[in-house]
Amino acid sequence: MWWFQRGLCVLPVTLVVWSSATFVSSYVTAVLLGHVDPLVPYISDTSAAVPERCVFGLMLNISSCLGVANVYVRYKQVQALAHEGDLRLHRLNYVGLVLGIMSSVGMCVAANFQKTTITSVHLLGAGLTFGCGVLYILVQTGMSYQMQPRFHGRDVLCARTAVVLWTMASVIIAFVSSVVLYDYIPSMNRKLHWSPTDMGYTAHLISAMAEWSLAFSFICFFLTYIRDFQKIQLRVEVVMQRNHLYDYTHYDVRVHVHHEENSPLLAGGI
Repeated sequence: MWWFQRGLCVLPVTLVVWSSATFVSSYVTAVLLGHVDPLVPYISDTSAAVPERCVFGLMLNISSCLGVANVYVRYKQVQALAHEGDLRLHRLNYVGLVLGIMSSVGMCVAANFQKTTITSVHLLGAGLTFGCGVLYILVQTGMSYQMQPRFHGRDVLCARTAVVLWTMASVIIAFVSSVVLYDYIPSMNRKLHWSPTDMGYTAHLISAMAEWSLAFSFICFFLTYIRDFQKIQLRVEVVMQRNHLYDYTHYDVRVHVHHEENSPLLAGGI
């Protein structure tokens, strides 16, 4: 059995591959058609025109559904592994579920309301995606700290901490370059084509790179779920029940989640 066939690890792998393909395909199409400059455009600018706008919106909606699936499976896994008396972990787990779903909904909003149509709604979706996404990986990293070494190894915690540091650095750089500097040059966020001689070109370049870095740091965080999701097995059982009163057959579908390991130590490395 190949590693990606074990358990439910196909979920985070599919999310990472599909989301990366969404950004890359939109960027390549926009550059080839001359809609944006090849040197680090904003992610939203790569989907500002047709046809890449349609492709980007469709693919990002699928990424949103995959994100909800990953977040929910992670929530159910932690819920099953945590002790009943560990209220802090259960509360963090629930907060993580809400933040993850809000981040995924934000992707859907940003995909369906492009920057060139309803800018305020698009910015709201982007804010939900990145804002709640950053909080989500912070909460998950905090939970990993509480769960090791009982449920996974220290290397999983180190990997998630490294992604958190990467994400926070991207957030700080993006904030400084796009919010603080854009107050002095308000027209910067409306340009699709840039020249090195333009005022604010350096700030634009730094801001765009930070945005791409932030997006991929959030995506890469789900790679740390691969080892955990390999330990989850789903078994679907169909139970046929006969109702003699109304003379019809009812099929009851039951889904069972099974963890491969019986010991409390549920992971080694990534």
